[in-house]
Amino acid sequence: MARSDATTDTTSRLGAVLAPLALAQFICSFAGSNMNVMINSISKDLGTDVKGVQNAITIFLLVMAALMIPGGKLTDKFGRTRLLTIGLTVYGLGALIAALSPGLGVLVLGYSTTLYFTNVTSRAKAFGTISAAGGIGAAAGPLIGGLIASAISWRAAFIFQALVVAVIVLLSRRLKDPLPADPGRRFDVLGAVLSAVGLVLIVMGILAASVNGWLTVILVVAGALVLVWFFATVRAKERAGVEPLLSTTLFRSRTSNLGLVTQNLQWMMLLGTSFTVSTFLQVVRGYNPIQTGVVFTATTVGLLGSSLLAGRFAQRRTQKTLIIGGFAITAVGIAILILLVGSTPSPWAFVPGLLVVGLGLGLMLTPSVNIVQGAFGDSLQGDISGLSRSVSNLGSSLGTAIAGTIIVASLDGAGYRTAMIVLMVAGVVGVVFAALLPKEEKPVRVTAAAQARG
Repeated sequence: MARSDATTDTTSRLGAVLAPLALAQFICSFAGSNMNVMINSISKDLGTDVKGVQNAITIFLLVMAALMIPGGKLTDKFGRTRLLTIGLTVYGLGALIAALSPGLGVLVLGYSTTLYFTNVTSRAKAFGTISAAGGIGAAAGPLIGGLIASAISWRAAFIFQALVVAVIVLLSRRLKDPLPADPGRRFDVLGAVLSAVGLVLIVMGILAASVNGWLTVILVVAGALVLVWFFATVRAKERAGVEPLLSTTLFRSRTSNLGLVTQNLQWMMLLGTSFTVSTFLQVVRGYNPIQTGVVFTATTVGLLGSSLLAGRFAQRRTQKTLIIGGFAITAVGIAILILLVGSTPSPWAFVPGLLVVGLGLGLMLTPSVNIVQGAFGDSLQGDISGLSRSVSNLGSSLGTAIAGTIIVASLDGAGYRTAMIVLMVAGVVGVVFAALLPKEEKPVRVTAAAQARG
């Protein structure tokens, strides 16, 4: 009886910790996709075009990716709970700024500052849960955003985010720092700047592809050189015995490296599909936000369903198998979106493909995170979790930038098909990288009788 009470108490405490963190990741991912169903509304209200809205979404996701690792390091210096509260406050203010924005420039400012600080946790299982919550947030964003935009205004969607953040702040008041803050700990300012600048240059180069090809080449090459410079400073600091922004130890695990690639590709496919389909429905076919959001309900249902069954799947299949299967299913879903949509003007033609895409993504999001986190011990959990989320958010940014640039350059059926083919190829590449993951031991199936004896 005492053992049962202790287990219940532990579960309750874990739930109290995970609830605000998972909800925070949900709202961050929601923010990255809900704007997709408001493209026409925002464009008309702010006097911009689809390209302008694409830039705003991409920049937001890019800021998230660029500041994830520095944010994780700052939590070690100033305390996780304190920075979580500060970050939530900044997020809420950013959402309100975006809601009141008179033009695109202010919208980008508010949208980007929401992720200025990001909290990280130190357990693979917790990050699996948080990652799943993020996936559900990204999938549900179009539906919830569409409902709010149609019933009230696109601006109200940002006020909704601010209200959710207020709830998270209240929930996080019960959190306690697992480790004491270390104000004397050094922070690699140069590394933070170089890593952020490198990522920004590369993604901005991709966005410039529809405007000037040479500018794209220049920006991408410049970004790559800055990242090389960043890693050179990391190596120099490690040789000098100084703590860098990111330890090279994090890249010495083949399993983790392959897992990070799969994470990047998963989020690239999710946000890329969301933006491409949303743009096609609104700009080409003239759907309003609620119509677009309802169509995307299929993705939400698929992702939520497979995420809820992930634990049961993990008892029967290895994580590697789940990731391979997830990529294959998602690629099939995208193929369905290409084939069925081209054969009929009915909006319901999108439902089967989006449902399959959701099923595939929900199947593999958590296993990829667990593989990456499980490759390192407790001492590196903070660093690898920050890198993991940064890579995932970079994938989201790349998905919107690459697929978005293709469809914005040709707002018709041809542009849609090309963008979706690129995302389907990403799924095939994901299968290849997942297949390269080391073999795992098959899960041990525990029978009810064994559980009763244990």
